[in-house]
Amino acid sequence: MSSSAILILMFGSLTIFMLTGLPIAFVLGGLSLLFTVTLWNESAVVVLVLQIFDAMKSEALLAIPLYILMACILQRSGIIEALYRAMELWFGRLRGGLAVGTVVICVIMAAMTGVVGAAVTAMGILALPEMLRRGYDPKLALGTICASGTLGILIPPSVLTIVYAVTAQISIGKMLIAGVVPGIILASLYILYILIASWLKPELAPAPKDIEHVPLIEKLRALKSLVLPAMLIVMILGSIFFGIATPTESAAVGVAGALLSAALARRVNIGMLREAGIDALKATAMIMWITIGAKAYVAIFTGLGGADTLLNFIRDLQVDRWVVLACMMLILIFLGTVLDEIGIILLTVPVFLPIVRLLGFDELWFGVLYAITIQMGYISPPFGYTLFYIKGTLPPHIGMNQVYRGIIPFFLLQGVGLLICALIPDVITYLPSLMVGK
Repeated sequence: MSSSAILILMFGSLTIFMLTGLPIAFVLGGLSLLFTVTLWNESAVVVLVLQIFDAMKSEALLAIPLYILMACILQRSGIIEALYRAMELWFGRLRGGLAVGTVVICVIMAAMTGVVGAAVTAMGILALPEMLRRGYDPKLALGTICASGTLGILIPPSVLTIVYAVTAQISIGKMLIAGVVPGIILASLYILYILIASWLKPELAPAPKDIEHVPLIEKLRALKSLVLPAMLIVMILGSIFFGIATPTESAAVGVAGALLSAALARRVNIGMLREAGIDALKATAMIMWITIGAKAYVAIFTGLGGADTLLNFIRDLQVDRWVVLACMMLILIFLGTVLDEIGIILLTVPVFLPIVRLLGFDELWFGVLYAITIQMGYISPPFGYTLFYIKGTLPPHIGMNQVYRGIIPFFLLQGVGLLICALIPDVITYLPSLMVGK
């Protein structure tokens, strides 16, 4: 069979099986074994075994369960509730203030946990009922929560960033720090949109009427809830930026900081630790199964000549390199609606990176663009993952059609952020260039 036929067969069969709803890890693993035996030879099955062994002994991947455990502990520590109360005091009297406060909290949560589901679910439970009670347009409230919750994909310590760096074989520390400024840019775009939309259309976020004036001293006291999150963020990002610790070591520091935060809030007990540990174990096991299946699939795809065929096809195209980049971005946005981000990275990075190198683009810069496009896929209807995270928190009178309509402005804002980062590479590469011990 020719390499072109193998390329079509492998991508075609993967697409068909993904659409069936079967677990992606087992689809990848099963197809890898099937293609190895039928298209290669039986002795090549050892390649699959070697890929499993390579994934299991990766020291860099050790950071993933640690960051997930940190997120699980923080979810149960009471910090998020305290943060929301503080943001409510500071922004509650501002038109659109609760939505602005929600964006700020999601930025802080992203910098503490790096887990999308945690932010979206928490804000759906805490912020959504309060915004609806105060007359906010449901579409604005839902769009704010869904879009802001995805900042955990970009802002470190992002699990996605670690998987990307390991797969692309570039510095994890530099990749983590590279997402800081783009993440702040996206959050700023959201806040700017909320304030302008609320000013132009007051019915989107009515001026608060039932909120009493809170003295400045009371607002300042509420900021004590920011102390522990700020310390945790500095411990993690600061240790990476200044070369004090590796990303894996900083993940361990983060777990210790999360435990300290929970202890100070008097939330530490055997039951809480057991629940956090089980949740972290489940998430880590899912990621590892996907990692093993994807590494095996890509190894077989490369071994059968699929990667070389794709590169030759791109090389022979008579189009501008930016057109090729735009096509890759569109593919990633589409995949974000049907796959989780870990599966997307492990499947596409080994295929896309040789193309990126061939076209002369920077791998670090491409990695951040990659993360933004996955964010866009995460809120794209009808199957974006974030839309289903928020679905479980919706009151009975709000349907998914309002969620779909609410995310459209924020999807466009993410597109603007993508263009800014693409056209001004320094917003991505400047901070990593300052890192100590880079």
